[in-house]
Amino acid sequence: MIFVIKFLLKMKKIINTPNAPTPIGPYSQAVMVGDTLYTSGQIAINPGTNKLEIADIKSETKLVMENLKALLNEAEMDFSNVIKCSIFISDMNNFAQINEIYGTYFFADFPARETVEVACLPKNVNVEISAIAVK
Repeated sequence: MIFVIKFLLKMKKIINTPNAPTPIGPYSQAVMVGDTLYTSGQIAINPGTNKLEIADIKSETKLVMENLKALLNEAEMDFSNVIKCSIFISDMNNFAQINEIYGTYFFADFPARETVEVACLPKNVNVEISAIAVK
Protein backbone atom coordinates (compact mmCIF):
# COMPACT_ATOMS: atom_id res chain seq x y z
CA MET A 1 0.00 0.00 0.00
CA ILE A 2 2.78 2.45 0.90
CA PHE A 3 4.51 1.66 -2.40
CA VAL A 4 1.33 2.49 -4.34
CA ILE A 5 0.92 5.82 -2.52
CA LYS A 6 4.57 6.76 -3.13
CA PHE A 7 4.22 5.78 -6.80
CA LEU A 8 1.09 7.92 -7.23
CA LEU A 9 2.75 10.90 -5.54
CA LYS A 10 5.62 10.67 -8.04
CA MET A 11 3.08 10.73 -10.86
CA LYS A 12 1.33 13.79 -9.39
CA LYS A 13 1.85 17.03 -11.31
CA ILE A 14 0.43 20.39 -10.26
CA ILE A 15 -1.20 22.28 -13.14
CA ASN A 16 -1.05 26.08 -12.93
CA THR A 17 -1.81 28.70 -15.53
CA PRO A 18 -2.17 32.49 -15.42
CA ASN A 19 -5.18 31.99 -17.72
CA ALA A 20 -7.30 30.73 -14.81
CA PRO A 21 -7.90 32.36 -11.43
CA THR A 22 -5.27 32.11 -8.73
CA PRO A 23 -6.49 29.82 -5.93
CA ILE A 24 -8.12 31.66 -3.03
CA GLY A 25 -7.02 29.02 -0.52
CA PRO A 26 -4.55 26.19 0.07
CA TYR A 27 -5.28 24.20 -3.09
CA SER A 28 -4.03 23.87 -6.67
CA GLN A 29 -5.86 24.96 -9.81
CA ALA A 30 -5.64 21.37 -11.01
CA VAL A 31 -3.70 18.18 -10.37
CA MET A 32 -2.63 15.65 -12.98
CA VAL A 33 -2.10 12.04 -11.87
CA GLY A 34 -0.98 9.88 -14.74
CA ASP A 35 -3.37 10.66 -17.59
CA THR A 36 -6.14 11.99 -15.33
CA LEU A 37 -6.72 15.67 -14.58
CA TYR A 38 -8.68 16.79 -11.53
CA THR A 39 -9.63 20.46 -11.56
CA SER A 40 -10.56 22.48 -8.54
CA GLY A 41 -13.96 24.08 -8.63
CA GLN A 42 -13.93 27.17 -10.82
CA ILE A 43 -15.93 30.30 -10.14
CA ALA A 44 -16.38 33.48 -12.16
CA ILE A 45 -13.13 35.22 -11.28
CA ASN A 46 -11.58 36.94 -14.27
CA PRO A 47 -7.93 35.76 -14.27
CA GLY A 48 -6.78 39.00 -15.89
CA THR A 49 -8.25 41.29 -13.24
CA ASN A 50 -8.71 38.86 -10.34
CA LYS A 51 -12.22 40.32 -9.95
CA LEU A 52 -15.55 38.54 -9.75
CA GLU A 53 -17.83 38.88 -12.77
CA ILE A 54 -21.33 37.86 -11.68
CA ALA A 55 -23.58 40.39 -13.44
CA ASP A 56 -25.85 37.67 -14.86
CA ILE A 57 -25.94 33.88 -14.64
CA LYS A 58 -25.15 33.23 -18.32
CA SER A 59 -22.01 35.38 -18.42
CA GLU A 60 -21.00 34.03 -15.01
CA THR A 61 -21.31 30.45 -16.27
CA LYS A 62 -19.39 31.29 -19.46
CA LEU A 63 -16.46 32.65 -17.43
CA VAL A 64 -16.49 29.55 -15.23
CA MET A 65 -16.34 27.36 -18.33
CA GLU A 66 -13.57 29.50 -19.85
CA ASN A 67 -11.57 29.06 -16.63
CA LEU A 68 -12.03 25.29 -16.90
CA LYS A 69 -11.00 25.48 -20.56
CA ALA A 70 -7.77 27.25 -19.57
CA LEU A 71 -6.92 24.46 -17.13
CA LEU A 72 -7.69 21.79 -19.71
CA ASN A 73 -5.54 23.59 -22.28
CA GLU A 74 -2.65 23.84 -19.83
CA ALA A 75 -2.84 20.06 -19.45
CA GLU A 76 -2.95 19.71 -23.27
CA MET A 77 -6.61 18.65 -23.24
CA ASP A 78 -10.01 20.04 -24.17
CA PHE A 79 -13.64 19.42 -23.26
CA SER A 80 -13.70 16.19 -25.29
CA ASN A 81 -11.41 14.73 -22.60
CA VAL A 82 -13.81 15.53 -19.75
CA ILE A 83 -15.42 12.43 -18.22
CA LYS A 84 -17.12 13.98 -15.17
CA CYS A 85 -18.31 17.40 -14.03
CA SER A 86 -19.73 18.57 -10.74
CA ILE A 87 -21.91 21.66 -10.78
CA PHE A 88 -22.84 23.51 -7.61
CA ILE A 89 -25.46 26.24 -7.88
CA SER A 90 -26.98 28.58 -5.34
CA ASP A 91 -30.43 28.56 -6.95
CA MET A 92 -31.91 25.63 -8.88
CA ASN A 93 -34.06 28.17 -10.77
CA ASN A 94 -30.85 29.05 -12.68
CA PHE A 95 -30.41 25.45 -13.86
CA ALA A 96 -31.75 25.95 -17.40
CA GLN A 97 -29.58 29.01 -18.10
CA ILE A 98 -26.46 27.36 -16.66
CA ASN A 99 -27.19 24.19 -18.65
CA GLU A 100 -27.62 26.23 -21.85
CA ILE A 101 -24.12 27.73 -21.57
CA TYR A 102 -22.53 24.53 -20.24
CA GLY A 103 -23.96 22.62 -23.21
CA THR A 104 -22.15 24.82 -25.74
CA TYR A 105 -18.80 23.39 -24.56
CA PHE A 106 -19.67 19.74 -25.28
CA PHE A 107 -20.64 18.25 -28.64
CA ALA A 108 -20.85 14.47 -28.23
CA ASP A 109 -20.09 11.75 -25.72
CA PHE A 110 -21.16 14.01 -22.88
CA PRO A 111 -19.48 13.57 -19.50
CA ALA A 112 -21.23 12.22 -16.43
CA ARG A 113 -22.45 15.03 -14.19
CA GLU A 114 -24.36 16.04 -11.13
CA THR A 115 -25.89 19.41 -10.36
CA VAL A 116 -26.46 20.24 -6.72
CA GLU A 117 -28.10 23.27 -5.15
CA VAL A 118 -26.10 24.49 -2.16
CA ALA A 119 -26.72 27.12 0.50
CA CYS A 120 -23.63 29.21 -0.23
CA LEU A 121 -20.64 29.16 -2.56
CA PRO A 122 -17.23 30.86 -2.21
CA LYS A 123 -17.44 34.62 -2.56
CA ASN A 124 -21.25 34.26 -2.81
CA VAL A 125 -21.12 33.30 -6.49
CA ASN A 126 -24.04 31.58 -8.19
CA VAL A 127 -22.23 28.66 -9.84
CA GLU A 128 -19.07 26.60 -9.33
CA ILE A 129 -17.96 23.79 -11.65
CA SER A 130 -15.17 21.22 -11.40
CA ALA A 131 -14.13 18.56 -13.90
CA ILE A 132 -12.23 15.32 -14.25
CA ALA A 133 -10.60 14.69 -17.62
CA VAL A 134 -8.54 11.85 -19.09
CA LYS A 135 -6.02 11.96 -21.95
